[in-house]
Amino acid sequence: QVQLVESGGGSVQAGGSLTLSCVTSYTYGRYCWAWFRQVPGKEREGVATMGGNGNIYYADSVKGRFTVSRDNAKNTVHLHLNNLSLGDTAMYYCAADKSPCAVAGGVLQDPDYWGQGTQVTVSA
Repeated sequence: QVQLVESGGGSVQAGGSLTLSCVTSYTYGRYCWAWFRQVPGKEREGVATMGGNGNIYYADSVKGRFTVSRDNAKNTVHLHLNNLSLGDTAMYYCAADKSPCAVAGGVLQDPDYWGQGTQVTVSA
C-alpha cells in the first residue's frame, strides 16, 4: 500500500511562489506521479503528470509557471508553483499509480493512490 503525504501549502500573494511536497511511503517498482487540484463545486483538474516513461505533462493553465520534480533519495515528489494567481487557489492533491499507467490528455487516469491534500490560497 502506497501512502502519500502532501505538505507545503499555505497562503501567498499573487505573483508569489510555493513548493508543494509529496512524501511517499513505498517506491519499489515504477510509478507514475501526478498533481491535481480542486476547488469546491468544480471538477478536479490535472495539473502535472510524470509518466512512467519519464515524460512530464502540464495543464495549459500552469505551463511555464509550475514545475514538477522528483527526489528519489527522499521518496519525494515536488510541485514548484511560481507566479501564482488568484485562479490557482485550490486544494492540491498528490496521486500515484503503478506503471504501466494510463495518461490521457496529459492527465493521469484513475490513480490508485491519493494524498490527503494541501491547501493553496492566493490573495490579491
